[in-house]
Parts: sequence; C-alpha cells; structure tokens
Amino acid sequence: MKTSSLRSSLALVASLLISVAAFAHDEKKPASPAASADAIAAYPLATCVVSGDKLDEVTMGGPIDYVYQQNGKPDRLVRFCCKDCVKDFEKEPAKYLKKIDEAAAAKAKSAPKK
Repeated sequence: MKTSSLRSSLALVASLLISVAAFAHDEKKPASPAASADAIAAYPLATCVVSGDKLDEVTMGGPIDYVYQQNGKPDRLVRFCCKDCVKDFEKEPAKYLKKIDEAAAAKAKSAPKK
C-alpha cells in the first residue's frame, strides 16, 4: 500500500471516529452520581416521566438521574424509576421532555408569588 493511500485511509478513519464520538456526546449522558441537589430539588415531578411510578429511594433502588443533552440547548435533568424507562425515553425524548415542561409550568403557576 502506498504511503499517500495509507495516510488518506488513516485520516478517514480518524475523522469518522471523531464524528461518532461528537455525536454520541451530543445527545445524552448519564448524570454524575451526585446530581446537583438544586436540580433535583427543582425537578417538577415526583413520579417517573415514562412509567408514572413514584420516585423514591425504596422502589427499585432509587431514582436514576440522567442528563439529556442537545446541541444549542441547556442540559436537562430527567429522573426515572429504572433503566428500562431510560430506554423508552431515548426513543421519544421530545414527548417526555414536554411532560416535564408542562409539570414545571404548573408548579411555577401554583407557587406563591414573591
């Protein structure tokens, strides 16, 4: 194999790996084990956005905190009752983010005015 052909092949593989890594990072990542206490306190739902099951420390080992990422938008904390619900969320994130937004709006509307 010629040197120029090998260099071209290596450059192509490197650019593909960089693209895949950037795309994977862009969409989602699990939250750090210690998700921000403020973000958790501000989370508008007491139930899993997918299943509707209660988010508590007793059921299924406690809630799973997940950070959803999109280009050009702030990271979003999403809380689930189990790993299966994370998979369902990933299929239709807009549907579930809308539920969270609606719950946040309702919570803000019912909060006492300062």
